[in-house]
Amino acid sequence: MPIKVYKPTTPARRKTSVLINKDLSKARPKKSLIVIRKQSAGRNSQGRITVRHKGGGAKRYIRIVDFKRDKFDIVGKVETIEYDPNRNANIALVVYIDGERRYVLAHDSIKVGDKVMSSENKLSAKKGYHMPLKYIPTGTQIYNVELTPGKGGQLARSAGNALTLMSLADGKAQLKMPSGEIRLVLDKCKASVGAPSNPEFRNVRIGKAGRKRHMGIRPTVRGKAMNPVDHPHGGGEGSNPIGMKHPKTYKGKPAYGVKTRRKNRPSDKLIVKRRPSKTNRK
Repeated sequence: MPIKVYKPTTPARRKTSVLINKDLSKARPKKSLIVIRKQSAGRNSQGRITVRHKGGGAKRYIRIVDFKRDKFDIVGKVETIEYDPNRNANIALVVYIDGERRYVLAHDSIKVGDKVMSSENKLSAKKGYHMPLKYIPTGTQIYNVELTPGKGGQLARSAGNALTLMSLADGKAQLKMPSGEIRLVLDKCKASVGAPSNPEFRNVRIGKAGRKRHMGIRPTVRGKAMNPVDHPHGGGEGSNPIGMKHPKTYKGKPAYGVKTRRKNRPSDKLIVKRRPSKTNRK
């Protein structure tokens, strides 16, 4: 999938790039598989901002994507490959033999006319096939992985973000994350074979602030540029350091490189190996 880099006809166009995928359908999404996306701008039911830097953005519908893939032992045919504005991976419209249509996450080499299938039993390890982990060969790349059997895929759903099935033993499967973390999951959990589509997404350069606003992302202001009443880093004359040993969030909690995972979580025993720290990565 080529990346188009625009000529610097204006300062905003300089180094701006977009993905060009001729395989994507230009048809409107299936009406029965979309719902209205209501704007919340990061506010909760009380009207208070709980997630900052959200608001505005182009209007869009939410596509109902089948993460469970619970239509077992029925062959489906890929009808179209479509862009989904709510995620960075593409989705595929699959029509089954009985006439039902569903959206599924597309893998990186999907084409119109490909066959896909889901089962609770063993299938051939073809890309796009969905089955329990215990039937997938070790060393295989997988995506849309369940954490709880029957709940639907929760891991590896973003563009190009695949896990590696390391081993199978004692009713559990070892999965290696892109971060380097190794985690245990029940081998009854299902997963799709392959890697999510659109891996070149990470190479796209947004280029201008207005494009971020179209995505529903509002500006992020540095704490140093604020007043002391607004942020722990604020205040001072001219350009000053933050004035503390370690950086903090606007609420005063430690930030940047601090572990945020709650201690003594029940799922800690399922993490075989933690991801390497930033210092070790260097």
